[in-house]
Amino acid sequence: MGKREKEIEVEKNIKRCKEDVIFDTVIFIILTILLVIVAYPLWWVIISSFSDPKAVSGGHVIWLPIGFNLKGYAEVFQDDSVVRSFLNSVVYTVCGVLINLAVTLPTAYALSRDKFSGKKFITIFYVITMFFSGGLIPTYMVIRNLQLLNTMWALVLPGCLSVYNMIVARTFFKSNISEELYEAAEIDGCTQGRFFFQIALPLSGAITAIMVLYYGVGHWNSYFSALIYMSDQTKYPLQLVLRSILITNETALQQAATTAEARAALNEKKQLIEVMKYSLIIISSIPVLVLYPFIQRHFVKGVMIGSVKG
Repeated sequence: MGKREKEIEVEKNIKRCKEDVIFDTVIFIILTILLVIVAYPLWWVIISSFSDPKAVSGGHVIWLPIGFNLKGYAEVFQDDSVVRSFLNSVVYTVCGVLINLAVTLPTAYALSRDKFSGKKFITIFYVITMFFSGGLIPTYMVIRNLQLLNTMWALVLPGCLSVYNMIVARTFFKSNISEELYEAAEIDGCTQGRFFFQIALPLSGAITAIMVLYYGVGHWNSYFSALIYMSDQTKYPLQLVLRSILITNETALQQAATTAEARAALNEKKQLIEVMKYSLIIISSIPVLVLYPFIQRHFVKGVMIGSVKG
């Protein structure tokens, strides 16, 4: 019997005291309650999007879908712009994340090196931007003067560096990529650039995954920048199109109310719009839900190492 098997056997033979059992039971109950509090709203949105609009508006949907149907999704996808905007958002997100990584990781690595002169001043310069900004109008003027209006670059370039993410990545590099490792590589003739790409980056998979998740979610959920800088509807991202669909339906509903249409048709439209809201939430959340399982195993490690140590 190996050492590990012996340890397991000893643990089985150890009788837990009454206080430990009570403590574990209380913790289990508390965590279960917290899980229900957090998970139930998400579950309710999902089942409501697949339920009959009358059942949702009547408050009958509690644990399972009632009158299963896809009216909300069908109403959303009747608009051809949904698929086009979905592809636009994919392009904006992928390009945006690549630019974010290309800017954030080298910056974080450089500021993590002890021998980099002027890093304190540069770090302070970056941190100041977390508290002060030029504002919307000056930013819009810069984008306009650079002739970036109505282009993808207006959405991905202004926020290409998040100072918070850069600080997390810098702490990760400082904690995990030691100066001794660089000195050993330098003896073999390795330059800073080669060390970064061939040694530092391969050892930084955890923090890279976290940056992909943070930046990716930010780009995917963003709609305000497109609302300000985009005028060509064929270039709208998904979030802005979904917002437009919802507003258009609500506006039509208000107009119907002023034209004295039948009350039954008006109530049915109200109920459908309510279900559409939940369908829009699901549609816009699917890509993030698909991405998260691939990054989840790096998530805790990357965040904890990048924010606690150093």
